[in-house]
Amino acid sequence: MTPTGQTDLNELLKSMKPKLREGQFVFCVVEDISSVNPNDIVMTFREEEGNTLIIKKEVADQLHLSYSFVASWITLTVHSSLAAVGLTAAFSKALADQGISCNVVAAIYHDHIFVDQKDAEHAMAILSELSERS
Repeated sequence: MTPTGQTDLNELLKSMKPKLREGQFVFCVVEDISSVNPNDIVMTFREEEGNTLIIKKEVADQLHLSYSFVASWITLTVHSSLAAVGLTAAFSKALADQGISCNVVAAIYHDHIFVDQKDAEHAMAILSELSERS
């Protein structure tokens, strides 16, 4: 059975403890993912237009894949439930209020936020402040 995680918004915000991961990450589109080593893929999502991959920038460069956005990856280390209501809205609003765009991936255990690399430290400060205020 898959663990369900935390659903209480106040507890999620108080316990989210953002962690900035090392590296630069990019979003790329490929028709066939078989040309990419599965161990190099952070995330893949199949869309009608192609397969979106999140991979390290250096891997994309080695494979000559194009991208237009270089991101930093922040993980909220709290184990959030996929059924939790309001967490994404709370942190995305806090970031948006400061002019920071975020791209969110929710996985079984954690929420992952990709922000422009130039905004990474500011985003970490905003998320930490949001957590401390809760």
